[in-house]
Amino acid sequence: MDTVNSQMSRMGVEDDPQSAARGHKKKHRHAYHNLNQDSSAAGAPPPQAGQWNNNAAPTQMSQYASAQPGSPQGLNQSMPQRNMTPLNGAPISSAQGKVDPEQVPSVSLARDAAAQYYLDHVYPTMEHHLPPPSSVPFVAVDQGNASPKIARLTLNHIPSTAEALNSTALPLGLIIQPLAPRQDGELEIPVIDFGETGPPRCRRCRAYINPFMVFRAGGNKFICNMCTFPNDVSPEYFSPLSPQGARVDRDQRPELALGTVEFAAPKEYWTREPVPQRWLFLIDVSMEAVSKGFLHAFCDGARQAIYGDSDAVEQDGEEPAAPTSRLPPGASVGFATFDKEVHFYNISAELSQAQMVVMPDIDEPFVPISRGLFVDPSASRHVITSLLGSLPNMFSRVKHPEPALLPALNAALDALKSTGGRAVCLSSLPTWGPGRLFMRERPELRDTEAEKAVFKTEHPGFISTAAKMTENGVGVDFFLAAPQGGYLDLAAIGHVSEKTGGEVYYYPNYHNPRDNLKLAKELAHAVQRESGFQALMKVRCSNGLQVSGYFGNFKQNSFGADLEFGVVDSDKAFGVSFSYDGKLDSKLDAHFQSALLYTTASGQRRIRCTNVVASVSDGPAESMKLVDQDAVTCLLAKQAASQIPDRQLKDIRSRIQEKTIDILAGYRKSFSSNHPPGQLVLPENLKEFSMYMLGLLKSRAFKAGIEPTDRRVHDMRLVKSMGVLELSLYLYPRIIAVHSLSEADGFPNENGHLRMPPSVRASYSRIEEGGAYIVDCGQICLLWLHAQVSPNLLEDLFGEGHASLQGLDPFSTTLPVLETHLNAQVRNIVQYLEDTRGSKAMTLQLARQGLDGAEYEFARLLYEDRNNEAQSYVDWLVQVHRHIQLELQGQRKKEDTSEGGGALASLQSFNKLW
Repeated sequence: MDTVNSQMSRMGVEDDPQSAARGHKKKHRHAYHNLNQDSSAAGAPPPQAGQWNNNAAPTQMSQYASAQPGSPQGLNQSMPQRNMTPLNGAPISSAQGKVDPEQVPSVSLARDAAAQYYLDHVYPTMEHHLPPPSSVPFVAVDQGNASPKIARLTLNHIPSTAEALNSTALPLGLIIQPLAPRQDGELEIPVIDFGETGPPRCRRCRAYINPFMVFRAGGNKFICNMCTFPNDVSPEYFSPLSPQGARVDRDQRPELALGTVEFAAPKEYWTREPVPQRWLFLIDVSMEAVSKGFLHAFCDGARQAIYGDSDAVEQDGEEPAAPTSRLPPGASVGFATFDKEVHFYNISAELSQAQMVVMPDIDEPFVPISRGLFVDPSASRHVITSLLGSLPNMFSRVKHPEPALLPALNAALDALKSTGGRAVCLSSLPTWGPGRLFMRERPELRDTEAEKAVFKTEHPGFISTAAKMTENGVGVDFFLAAPQGGYLDLAAIGHVSEKTGGEVYYYPNYHNPRDNLKLAKELAHAVQRESGFQALMKVRCSNGLQVSGYFGNFKQNSFGADLEFGVVDSDKAFGVSFSYDGKLDSKLDAHFQSALLYTTASGQRRIRCTNVVASVSDGPAESMKLVDQDAVTCLLAKQAASQIPDRQLKDIRSRIQEKTIDILAGYRKSFSSNHPPGQLVLPENLKEFSMYMLGLLKSRAFKAGIEPTDRRVHDMRLVKSMGVLELSLYLYPRIIAVHSLSEADGFPNENGHLRMPPSVRASYSRIEEGGAYIVDCGQICLLWLHAQVSPNLLEDLFGEGHASLQGLDPFSTTLPVLETHLNAQVRNIVQYLEDTRGSKAMTLQLARQGLDGAEYEFARLLYEDRNNEAQSYVDWLVQVHRHIQLELQGQRKKEDTSEGGGALASLQSFNKLW
């Protein structure tokens, strides 16, 4: 700690509470809303700067404040925003510039304070202008502006010119998660059917009808909010206007009141007759999958994914009275296995057991059966459960060590291309037939120009198959296991899921039975989450702006073309960056609209339309007051991840650091010049931004040093596809001290909300001797136990007879259900964490100090410490501050040139993306 103090004594660290709250310009110009607060709410005093009205930190489990749009509970409340004070706040450092390291911005404290507030408050999307932190559960009330769970702008107040935006160094962009899951208390997305005519659209820019289009000429024309073009209103859509100029039927028109709606797509939007989604389970039955237990675990997981956890099977030949499938109505499933050959199965309901049909031609694969491949899972339950139960034993006697993955994928494409659908594939490294892969990872390539070649594939077979699948509305979710941490070439295999919109579930050190529960949960999530297929997406924006780039996992044939997905699901998010092609009018708002055309899993062709609005001003000061830290971080992370296959990692890391300095230096130079130059002044709404960017540098996708190629590639694609919530946890984990829980923690409070303990900062200096900690990064969840942990605590958690660390089962992934108070507390907390994360399943992995290899992962996740080939949080702030001072003195560019300007100069084309 003495070293930390000496480092901090040369700088001042100050969080600068900025900004008086913006006026109601956006609300007053809303086309169809008159949102009036009562006098008591309007006169409520604002919270203190940087606070959320409460200092405690509990969050909730499954019950949240809920409100209907327009209800008093939803609208009449004071917002706990951190932008209620003037732009230049008072310094918190001493006159000598010394700051206690305890005062550096804390991600955990910011999350806890916001979570406490949103226990009892909702987020009205037009009343409030700065979204809550993404990792905090909250109920959004859609008032015409889309929920931040679906769409987040980096700036909720946009400068009118490119020059003003450049002075802040902030990116202008949008994070879109179009099928984001709803929370309890939120309304369902309405589905609107306009028949064969389709929804009203602007004739010039083709924007869809939305709450911000203004009606004129007695209701006979509507003015497009994107391009200001006046359009005629069709007779069937006509409605007279009220004296205030609004349509009299606006309350009965969801498309004129809500920011996110779905339109039923007319036949002109169809490329073929939509049908319910088909799932094809494509299973590797080679020797390694059988011997390592991966096949057995996958078959059990597939059964649970389709039919749930119930082990009840038909007795005495009687069919169950109720439908048994967990899939949407009308959905069908099929099964195929592969080793050196591909095997399809007839699972018709009239059969007593499945019939195998072998397809031996792996050079030109095809589907050898015409009926019985895809069936109703409820009707054929007895055949499917029998097949899944017999596959491990059947292939344990057939020892083919070399799987042929690419022919199996092409056969799956042939089976699904007429309707579209999703393949769920279990595989190991393919070493047979067309598409066989070889070891490409070599230590001598590390940190060289040639290294980037191993982060992508140039295999024509996988590239061609991915393109054909996307074209035919087919996507793939891979479940890939490396039992000894072996090489799989995820760059080649994962390319198929990347381009088709699927996902890779990667188990780098798969162990049976430790990872079986995680596999089963993730397989169930992949099958049961909201999803669609055969999808296209387009983003539109106001005049004066243009789309400059898309970032995510998709296929785009040319710049400006629609994004194409074989499949799309509720966990996928995309980044969109914008640039100026003119000057925005500060008297008007800036509007953004995304439209996702897709077929639902139940077989309906729909258009999910999402609308977002932001105010415009001539200067950049207002933009700094309403910057969304999570959206900025997410957009920069997706942009950086998109460059990994084309740029050297050291150049990308340099650019991440430079962008962090640019943003903070821009604020320091333009908006806080009255502070002493020895102080580091952080924007109020970007206080934790530096920590998140340090977490990005320490992540497996970007970190320096030794990292297996498969892990790096997996995390690169994960960053490109994950939503803002999942990325926030990925960059800074949640840590909860189990040993110091109060008696009330982990149980509902008087309002029915789960009382959560305060989280702990990700630093070993905060870890107490004898402690027990839950560490959740959204991908894995560790239960770290100190070597001197109390035997009583262990018995309370794991039961009698488990009083020592050595006596615990290192492969256990759940807590037993005991009647002890501590056991119930921790199980409730774990359940809460499981409900507030992304696509990866929540299972506990023990990390006993000095005993388990998972302890290394625990140390890696302590992002505030010096690890992952990068400096500590305090050292990082010292370095950032030093560069900001050089920037203020006009000397920063000179130092950059002397230290490595050549590398940075080579990134000029890269800088355009930022």
